Amino acid sequence: MTSKYDLHSHSTASDGDLKPTELLVRAKAQGVDTLALTDHDTLGGIEEALATAKLIDMDFITGIELSTTWRNRCFHLVGLNIDPNSAILLEGIAEQQRLRMVRTETMALKLEKKGIKGAYEAVKKVTGDGMVTRSHFASFLVKEGHVTDMQAAFNRYLGDGKPAFVSTNWISLIEAVHWIKEAGGVAVLAHPLRYRITASWMRRLLAEFKEMGGAGLEVVTGRDSKEDIITSYNYAKKFELAGSTGSDFHSPHNKWVELGRYSDLPDDIKPIWELF
Repeated sequence: MTSKYDLHSHSTASDGDLKPTELLVRAKAQGVDTLALTDHDTLGGIEEALATAKLIDMDFITGIELSTTWRNRCFHLVGLNIDPNSAILLEGIAEQQRLRMVRTETMALKLEKKGIKGAYEAVKKVTGDGMVTRSHFASFLVKEGHVTDMQAAFNRYLGDGKPAFVSTNWISLIEAVHWIKEAGGVAVLAHPLRYRITASWMRRLLAEFKEMGGAGLEVVTGRDSKEDIITSYNYAKKFELAGSTGSDFHSPHNKWVELGRYSDLPDDIKPIWELF
């Protein structure tokens, strides 16, 4: 029987709805054999997740999802099998957190200019010392009745070019790859088909990513169609990148994305977990 690897998931340490313990318990119930927790720009949930994995006898991979900048655009990089005590990674995360705090304050001010007050206090109350993401602002907008659902929040206020969008100059892609490698991990480009770039730009990105030391590509995610998987598979084969799989699970309220619920990795591509 083939093991089920879910190497992209989120907890309350960033913008997920489940605590790390709840996430692992749900993953096991869904038939996942190995789970990676990859919260946005934080390792805040790793300690709890490691303890839970031992209690429920589940394989766990330490991970993170870093926001990066390449050619003035944002791309997400998943680091897998990393040392959570890596000094260079922890220093980098601290800088990412600073950037996120500036973005949080700026987004709240932009919403206030649109007559929507209390956003900063509301998202900080929810996240505490955790990471604030646009999803937290979207939840606030839904709860306060400014929009009907999360997608509407992005379409009207938070998406690229919308009134509360804040362009952030994240760390460079090459820096992020370096941090992950120095932490003993492997760098994987997350959900490659969500960036809305042309095929020629994707080839340019992957060529540079490979040259930087990038190791893998998410070939199968929780939202991919068969056509998407074929496209990502072809990119991975062309640039000799290992294939990764992950749901990108955030919430049990999203019926379209579930832990472990996605197609298998194609047989003739090297799995990223063979590099751990």
